[in-house]
Amino acid sequence: MHPYPVSSPLKTHTFQVWPLLMLWTIGIHKQGRTYMGDTEAGVVLLLVEDDADMRSLLCDELSEMGHRIVEAADADEALKYVRDRKPSLIMTDLRMPAGGMGYVSSLRKSAPDVPIILMTAFGDAKTKAEALGLGVAAYFDKPVRISELKQKVE
Repeated sequence: MHPYPVSSPLKTHTFQVWPLLMLWTIGIHKQGRTYMGDTEAGVVLLLVEDDADMRSLLCDELSEMGHRIVEAADADEALKYVRDRKPSLIMTDLRMPAGGMGYVSSLRKSAPDVPIILMTAFGDAKTKAEALGLGVAAYFDKPVRISELKQKVE
């Protein structure tokens, strides 16, 4: 007997749910999104944001563009991913656990040819100049306009 019987009003069906649960838990249930796992070929965007709601919103918006999104919740996760694999683009918050300009500098050293889009809610002209000096491709103050982010991703 299968472990999870499922019934409908018209007919009783029994099937094994375990393979479906496995697919759901490894991230396939979220189109175009993975969590620090392996990615397929094509454009891979590493999204680094410590605010889960903001990260989810950005993932939903950016995955509509057809890119593969890999999520990281802090700078340490992002640096580990960049050292192990090479994304096509990095979109990151500045102020978060283990973040800051030292983190941006480490990203640049670990992935010198990968464009970095930087977002921050605590920026000023000096922060922007320092970020651009480190080779950041684009700098955004939060709140960010999604349409402007999408233009930079294209």
